[in-house]
Amino acid sequence: MIEAWRSFKTGNWNEHIDVRDFIQRNYTPYEGDESFLKGATQRTLRVLGKVQNLLKQEADKNGVLGVETNRVSSILTYRPGYIEKGEDIILGLQTEHPLYRAVNPFAGIRNAEQACDAYGYDIGDDVRREFKYRTTHNTGTFRVYTDAMKKARHAGILTGLPDAYGRGRLIGDYRRLALYGMDFLIEEKKKDMQKLGQNDMSDENIRLLEDVSKQIDFMKALVKMAAEYGCDIRRPAENSYEAVQWLYFAYLGGQKEQNGAANSLGRVTTFLDIYFERDMREGKIDETGVQELIDDLVLKLRLIRHLRTPEYNELFAGDPVWVTVSEGGTGEDGRTLVTKSSFRMLNTLYNLGSSPEPNITVLWSSVLPKGFKEYCAKVSIDTDAIQYENDDVMRPLYGDDYSIACCVSAMKTGKQMQFFGARCNMAKLLLMSLNGGKDEIYGDQIAPEGRIFDDNQPLNEADVIDALKKYMSWMAKLYVNTMNVIHYMHDKYAYERLIMSFHDTQPERLMAFGISGLSVLTDSLSAIKYAKVTPIKDDRGIIVDFKTEGDFPKYGNDDDRADDIACWITENFYKELCKTPAYRGAKHTLSILTITSNVMYGLKTGSTPDGRRAGEPFAPGANPMHGRDKEGALASLNSVAKLKYECCRDGISNTFSITPSTLGTSEDVRKRNLVTILNGYFLQGAHHINVNVLDRQKLIDAMNDPTLYPNLTIRVSGYAVNFNKLSRDKQEEVISRTFHEKM
Repeated sequence: MIEAWRSFKTGNWNEHIDVRDFIQRNYTPYEGDESFLKGATQRTLRVLGKVQNLLKQEADKNGVLGVETNRVSSILTYRPGYIEKGEDIILGLQTEHPLYRAVNPFAGIRNAEQACDAYGYDIGDDVRREFKYRTTHNTGTFRVYTDAMKKARHAGILTGLPDAYGRGRLIGDYRRLALYGMDFLIEEKKKDMQKLGQNDMSDENIRLLEDVSKQIDFMKALVKMAAEYGCDIRRPAENSYEAVQWLYFAYLGGQKEQNGAANSLGRVTTFLDIYFERDMREGKIDETGVQELIDDLVLKLRLIRHLRTPEYNELFAGDPVWVTVSEGGTGEDGRTLVTKSSFRMLNTLYNLGSSPEPNITVLWSSVLPKGFKEYCAKVSIDTDAIQYENDDVMRPLYGDDYSIACCVSAMKTGKQMQFFGARCNMAKLLLMSLNGGKDEIYGDQIAPEGRIFDDNQPLNEADVIDALKKYMSWMAKLYVNTMNVIHYMHDKYAYERLIMSFHDTQPERLMAFGISGLSVLTDSLSAIKYAKVTPIKDDRGIIVDFKTEGDFPKYGNDDDRADDIACWITENFYKELCKTPAYRGAKHTLSILTITSNVMYGLKTGSTPDGRRAGEPFAPGANPMHGRDKEGALASLNSVAKLKYECCRDGISNTFSITPSTLGTSEDVRKRNLVTILNGYFLQGAHHINVNVLDRQKLIDAMNDPTLYPNLTIRVSGYAVNFNKLSRDKQEEVISRTFHEKM
């Protein structure tokens, strides 16, 4: 028993990498309330003041404080950086200066050049020379793309593809570094290489051998980086400070190497709480000191930045990085996984002020402790900064040691990884089906030629469904094959060496597909079935509009006539995706998630049979269209809850806004009512919900005068954002959403 593991209960984790076993044997469940929490220390407030000043400078400089243009970012590129040397507790920045952004051209040198240019910077000559003859992920992808893939991408029927930026959505098990130290982890990787060397040299085995070799190189580089800060991460963490610091170094190294969206932190507080509890028993730290460690860690996470192009920001508005942390949940043995540190993480929203990052996700279970449920509700009402996902739905599939990446994507921590892949525009797919495979805006033939529906008679539901099924099948096959190209090239030219070193050597792979425009397609098919919809063609002979006569059921009102259509769409498209094999044997998953791209998707889509006009935004994620869920908050939630997680295991995003007065007349009543709503929603098998408790007028006032609410945080679609960082069109779209004023 080494000193670092003193007083810990032993088990399988002592001999093999098994963080879950360590947690289950050593953590202390907490079923009390928040009364033990402490406020920010004076040191924390001083550092926070410096950060707030830097954030103001960043905002004044069009959102980018500075760019390190002359060096290619990697683990050892920069000298140690500090917010305020001597005041930082948790050490380490992405570059040498807080909030400065790094150049990472491995996904695409043109992207890096365009991102620099957008903010008034010129990429360094040394960087240009280094990449003059280097193949990037973007170059490799477009070498292989077929004409059909390029056309679908250009038309906006496949959007947000990670073919020009880092793919992201990976969660390393960064806890391993704190528990075992790097020497042990490297030795385990070497053992894996020896085993792989005994296999036949198939394509996959050769690829794995090279992957692990790269991982070991970067694990050694991280040791050197930490040493520059005076820390020896070769050995396990011996106390609370080192546990937090080692874990953060592991995460930070990945952010230096990769600029992919949603390289999330994972499920860390129950793990860290074991160190806190031990050190508190030994009298080495008190509650104030523990909170200070968490506060300082969160401050560092809030400084994570990546250099993005304006096009990327159109897709993912608000400059998010999705440093998602997962809190709560229940163990397979029935014990709560809530600890005091679950409360401490939420408490940072008070000590440091509301913020979108880290993206705090509460894993809601029917048996979560009452005190934690009520504290979560209080935090939601006060800050609008956390989201909820259904642990009772995910735990049977992923066990009790999974984490959330990005917004709604669950993975077994360190044992699964994801090939991320944006989404397909389902509303546009309907229009293409009616136009015989032609794009309604450009007039180009995107898909195989088919029947163009007549404009002198109403649409027949059976004929429309038949055409839609054929084009769904074509679209699904093209989508999977496009993703296969992207991730083959990303592995080849922009592999996440350090992040993947904190995974099992042979992780289970998931390939995440997505859809947008679900509510538009649902209501459009409902209109065709229950009303009278007649197409209108332009002089090109292309259907560009519709005359819809009569009423029809709309998704979001707990009406099975509409809601069943939404379920059919997701189930059928998922089945079609699964027919085409995915790269490296990955399992297909599907999400209903748009981020803030619902605005851009709408711009690329013509008028639809549901009455939505050309260019108008879609609803976000799985939400009903703005203003159509007229039967109240509970009916809207009931509709979304009918969507089956079994075919949408990459997540079902629902952003829910309710006015404070609707929720209750006092703080205690609002808190109790929100807990009741969440319990009822998740008991139906629903997967996810963002919660905003605010009035529409507050957003209007903030849009017209940002100084009124400079730190206003809202949930938008699977993540939170500073409202003032959204562009005007996206602010207006958020304001146009349903704010429920009746239950």
